[in-house]
Amino acid sequence: MAFLGLRKWPTPVFKPLWPFFAASGITYFLVLKMQDLGVKSEGFAKDPRNPYAAQIAKEAHH
Repeated sequence: MAFLGLRKWPTPVFKPLWPFFAASGITYFLVLKMQDLGVKSEGFAKDPRNPYAAQIAKEAHH
């Protein structure tokens, strides 16, 4: 018997949403990697507006 629409057992939250959590993690990781590759690409690595230019130049000498 339901009292004001409340169930005796709680409604599962994580079980039906696990694909969305997994897809969010994968998407975040892939966007992070694409951004890193874009910042370190040849065209933008030497651009003075690049905030990572000093770091990229330092890594290039090693």
